Amino acid sequence: MITLRKSDERGHANHGWLDTRHTFSFADYHDLHHTHFRSLRVINEDHIAGGEGFGMHPHRDMEIITYVLSGALRHHDSLGHGDVIHSGDVQRMTAGRGIAHSEANDSPTESIHLLQIWISPNQKNLTPSYEQKSFAESLNRGGLCLIAAPDGLDGSMTIHQDVAVFASRPKTGDRIVHSLATDRHAWLQLARGRIRLNGIELVAGDGAAVSDELRLEIETLEAAELLLFDLA
Repeated sequence: MITLRKSDERGHANHGWLDTRHTFSFADYHDLHHTHFRSLRVINEDHIAGGEGFGMHPHRDMEIITYVLSGALRHHDSLGHGDVIHSGDVQRMTAGRGIAHSEANDSPTESIHLLQIWISPNQKNLTPSYEQKSFAESLNRGGLCLIAAPDGLDGSMTIHQDVAVFASRPKTGDRIVHSLATDRHAWLQLARGRIRLNGIELVAGDGAAVSDELRLEIETLEAAELLLFDLA
């Protein structure tokens, strides 16, 4: 079964410096029918204006993944990290028993486009940690690129939940196949382009919840960028 979450049905807030869309309930957006999917708690699509950003703020007991689509994001945290995240880079932060961070557009003039993902961890009060890796070379090869997994498999980032997170930048005409175990679920988030997922068309911003399917077939109708979550 595949259930679409259409782009224009998501929560939306425009604060001037931040234009954001929420797949699941977040901040002032409350939707009892879309609070989470399995351990996937947040998918926010953010456009941040040049020179703007989020000041230092705390988190706890959440796995946070930042995926930059375009532009550059400057990060600082209470663990002492200070990095710039570019398109093709992915950041993973385990908030655990408590961490504070700030995120700001590194450009004074150009906007940045990113996805921020929250995943509920498999235990509370973990030791806070931070990880950043570039997957640009692998993404440009096509197919699915594993960017996060519980054991850091194949050079991916380590995440504290039974979730495998894949990213892909398929070209027009590409086909991708992903098999799901009988007790697994999936969420596909399309950031750019146009695809068919098991014959169902998705456009940029659409998401799809998948249960009781053993095989996912992705046909790229227009060059795309997507994230695929394989979930317990």
